[in-house]
Amino acid sequence: MRRLVGVRRRRLSITGSVLLALVLAAAAAWFEPWRLVTDSTVDEAAPTSTVQPSGGGSATPAPAAETTAPAAPATPADVEVAHGDFESAEHDTSGRAIVLALADGRRFVRLEGLDTSDGPDLHVWLSSSPSGGDWHSYDDGRHLELGELKANHGNQNYEIPAGADLAGLRSVVVWCDRFDVAFGSAPVAF
Repeated sequence: MRRLVGVRRRRLSITGSVLLALVLAAAAAWFEPWRLVTDSTVDEAAPTSTVQPSGGGSATPAPAAETTAPAAPATPADVEVAHGDFESAEHDTSGRAIVLALADGRRFVRLEGLDTSDGPDLHVWLSSSPSGGDWHSYDDGRHLELGELKANHGNQNYEIPAGADLAGLRSVVVWCDRFDVAFGSAPVAF
């Protein structure tokens, strides 16, 4: 009888240890605690337009006696549409978010000098919620996902899909999809 009780205890102990190991492994996979001590950096150049200035004609200068032709229309320029400084939310976040409209029609959100914590499942969003609000509110209204965060430090660009309506979007957000929380946000006004 004692031997049977000892065997049962050993089996329960082994089963409990296996279950505990599985729970710890699942928790580690979900929370990714190593991200508290990891960092990544990217340094992308600011996007520029692919439109080339129109030259039309040869490179030979016109004779001095001719009258000057009317001025050519101005070449479209890349412009900054909006910008704002990041405000911390769930994690300390700093840097600047800039919305660019390029002469060739493409639009980008550029993060300059971004400094935030690393985390699981981080994305860059444009949101209709104002910056600095409740950390969990940015997915309550309309939002536009621009892609996964490339790095938690540095300068990076995110193209806005062609035809996306930016009306009513008020902030750029570093969003953690896994835990539905903003790491930081920057006010932008269109």
